[in-house]
Amino acid sequence: MAVDTPFKTAAATDGRPGRAVRPLRRRTTRGRSRWWARAVVAVLLVVEIYPLVWMFLTSLKSNSDYLDHSTWSLPTHWEWGNYGEAWTTGNIGLYVQNSLLAVLPALALILLLGSAAGFALQIMVWKGRSLTLLIFLAGMMVPAQMILLPLFTVYFQTGLSGTLWPLVLTYTGTGLPLAVFMMATYYKSLPRELFEAATIDGAGILRSFWTISLPMVRNAVLTVGLVQFFFLWNDLLIALTFTNSQDLRTVQVGLLNFTGDFGATQYGPLFAAICINVFGTLVIYLFLNQKVMKGLTSGAVKG
Repeated sequence: MAVDTPFKTAAATDGRPGRAVRPLRRRTTRGRSRWWARAVVAVLLVVEIYPLVWMFLTSLKSNSDYLDHSTWSLPTHWEWGNYGEAWTTGNIGLYVQNSLLAVLPALALILLLGSAAGFALQIMVWKGRSLTLLIFLAGMMVPAQMILLPLFTVYFQTGLSGTLWPLVLTYTGTGLPLAVFMMATYYKSLPRELFEAATIDGAGILRSFWTISLPMVRNAVLTVGLVQFFFLWNDLLIALTFTNSQDLRTVQVGLLNFTGDFGATQYGPLFAAICINVFGTLVIYLFLNQKVMKGLTSGAVKG
């Protein structure tokens, strides 16, 4: 008596018994799911890439193209000189230099102090470390708008106004809570036996920190550094508050004042400056994205 089964044997098709053939319906469903996944990925690529393409094409337009034609139209003349005008007349080169002078020292301090604090809070054993970590986390809950006026008064009274030091100090203070929290999470995943063995061999705290812990969390340090770099580089509120002259403007503040004669906005050079800013940071991320992914997953599993 024949019994119906959900699978057919291969003997019925190719003469080789013992092999089961999956139903055609299951293969069709899997193929459809793959096509749906590819379609979703294609839509996401269009959503992500099209604004970049539009921004680049707009940077090559003249003011007449932008004002007299459709926003989505192609440039009638490819104005490559917009990039030179943005770099020289628009002072985008000076703004980039100011951003680097403000962001890089603050980033170095954040990484150094954040790594040291994370090491002390997770690897070292001392009374009150849990409370100290909560105090650091409380710093993440303070809005930046609440501290601007007191900081502005302090910087003015100490004579730091008119320099980039207010930006460096404020960036360091606002970036430390998140950096300490992330580094403490990464240090928590390291095995304690390594540091116990190093202590038995005679290594001190500084040597354990520099030669053992930092090489093991280098991807995490790179991840924290890249996240903080984007936060600081894209800052507008703090830079707008503490830069009181054109020579101290950062990139984001400089883009707000990208105007020509009689206050008219120069759209071509403005979008050229935006492209310089956006594509520069995009290249940095694409160059370091693999290490960032490793850093993001290194603290997910302990052991």
